[in-house]
Amino acid sequence: MSFMPDRATPSRLLLTRRDFLAFTTSALLLGLSGCGGRRAPAIGLALGGGGAKGLAHILMLETLDDRGIVPRVMAGCSIGAIIGALYASGLSGREIRAQLELFFVDPKSSEERLFAMPKSLRWLDFIDPALAGGGLLSSADFIQYLGEVMPARHFSDLKIPLKVVTADLMSGEQVVIDSGELLPAIQASMAVPGVFPPVRVNGRSLVDGGVVNPLPFDLVAPGSDIVIAIDVSGNRELADGEKLSSLGVLLQSFHNMSNNLLAEKLKQRRPDIYVRPDIQDIRVLEFYKAHTVFEQAQPAQQRFASDLDKALQGYSVRPGCTTVAVG
Repeated sequence: MSFMPDRATPSRLLLTRRDFLAFTTSALLLGLSGCGGRRAPAIGLALGGGGAKGLAHILMLETLDDRGIVPRVMAGCSIGAIIGALYASGLSGREIRAQLELFFVDPKSSEERLFAMPKSLRWLDFIDPALAGGGLLSSADFIQYLGEVMPARHFSDLKIPLKVVTADLMSGEQVVIDSGELLPAIQASMAVPGVFPPVRVNGRSLVDGGVVNPLPFDLVAPGSDIVIAIDVSGNRELADGEKLSSLGVLLQSFHNMSNNLLAEKLKQRRPDIYVRPDIQDIRVLEFYKAHTVFEQAQPAQQRFASDLDKALQGYSVRPGCTTVAVG
């Protein structure tokens, strides 16, 4: 009589002595390093708009880097889209700081008024007047510069998925871009109405996402264990006797509108970690004050580090353990 194996009987998994030793050694090393335990948390990171004040985002990215944390997904608006794209493309926080300091900071002229001496600051060479076409300034040269320093060209090239927030000029609806070419999406997201011309993407005229969603943490919430939102809107008071220019009135009005939108949004829902650096008296286009922004943002960076460490306690995440989100 022939013997037929029982298909319902599971086959045994045979481990060699070498396999067993390798497995137990790996487990022991993970335990000693403190990098074992539960899976890494899925972190959603949202970077808001705020012009030059958005340079504060860089300090928060450095804090994530120090802990080996890689977000599962990111979303950005305006300056948040710019810095978010640089970070998602593979640059570290410190590498972004080095690039932007070269671009925006001229130590010899750091205290000059923004347009007091045209062409006196290196970064102004990248912004040309555009009195026609729906804006006062053109961002084309700055976008070209970004293309030179950013490793990625398309959303598919990014190491971290990124959602760029813009608004349809005619309908006012939110338009989230997460595929195709990066640079047109970024240019649209920073197109403050009346300052920079609208950008044509996929047949639509798009402007700054601050018109509809200045801090898009709702876009990274699905599937995230920890949602982090960085609000760089800051505050500004007029000095005694100071009068705003036409451009100043336009930018301050846009700032107020975005702040009101965010305030209403926060009443409905708050992120797990909300960071708002106390950035005072930095105008939207005063990028040459980068060092002042970094100095003012340091207390918020310290609070963020503390809040982040508390949020990560349940996940056994420690500095030195590279934490790639699962999701």
